[in-house]
Amino acid sequence: MDAAGSQVADECAQYAGQYQSGFITTQGGNLLCSKIIHLITNNQVKSQVSKVLHECEQRMYKSVALPAIGTGQAGQSPAKVADEMLDAIAEFARQKSVQHLQTIKIVIFQTDMLTDFYESMKKREDSHSSTTESLLSTFKSFFWGKKQSSENKKLMILEKKVYLVTFQICGESQEQVDATESWIKDLILKEQLENTVADEAIESFDETQIAILEDLQRRKQVTIHLESKLSPPQIKISGISRDVYSVSLEVQRMLQQIKSTEEEQSKAELLYNLVEWRYPGSNDSFVAFDKLTNTQLEHAKLFKKPYLNVKINKKNYKVDLNTLKATDDQGKTINLQRVAKDEGK
Repeated sequence: MDAAGSQVADECAQYAGQYQSGFITTQGGNLLCSKIIHLITNNQVKSQVSKVLHECEQRMYKSVALPAIGTGQAGQSPAKVADEMLDAIAEFARQKSVQHLQTIKIVIFQTDMLTDFYESMKKREDSHSSTTESLLSTFKSFFWGKKQSSENKKLMILEKKVYLVTFQICGESQEQVDATESWIKDLILKEQLENTVADEAIESFDETQIAILEDLQRRKQVTIHLESKLSPPQIKISGISRDVYSVSLEVQRMLQQIKSTEEEQSKAELLYNLVEWRYPGSNDSFVAFDKLTNTQLEHAKLFKKPYLNVKINKKNYKVDLNTLKATDDQGKTINLQRVAKDEGK
């Protein structure tokens, strides 16, 4: 109050007893701010922070700085205050109606309280919530910068919205400020990991794989970059260590699936050049099965399986591999052909 000046003290005296919603608002006085919101002390920190944030939004303020409310003369537990303040901020940030308030700062003067606020953020990181943006991963973007989206060969863009958060560190000396900054960076680096997956099969990614990667970015605390112009193409995954590991395994699974599919298609192409299975078409003609079904039929016959279920014109058929007859669900039977390519079509 002394730093704000006598004008602010006079306003507080004028509005004493007239406060609404547990606070009064005065001019900024000698402080470098336009307004000061004075809270009436109680033990409901979360409720007080929520009211202040909504007041700022209603008055179209763009930023607000909050102290560690209640940790002074009120004597509240710093850990409890950290939880309640961050709960209130997280709930406010999730509201789609928020348009004006863009920056929320928590100013902590007592060095030992930094641990309480860090642990509170860490608990949110460990909660595996898929509906809220991690505060800790949000803070990481301050040090590593905003991630730029990249594109694959089909110009499909993989995007992730990253929010920037600014730390303002106050201390009695530059050495203390530097030490605190180093401590914060060390905490973040312990949780940060980047992994690169390089594979030619990445070139085969289509809309399906891109959608899976986008979903992984939404659900996990990672950023994924597609580097399709490199040889071989690469996928870079960065973020929280445990999520980087799990996403990397999922990418490897996707790549293995693509390779298996391509191998099956290659074998099917080779077999199709040797043997062709056909079903009746129109005007007494026969139509070739697709190459994968062709392979399934040929393998079933080679391994002496008696029957195989296939689809013909979107209908289910049961094929007798001894008689080459196919029967649908209504009991209608058609004749199939198996033609070796050297016999002609």
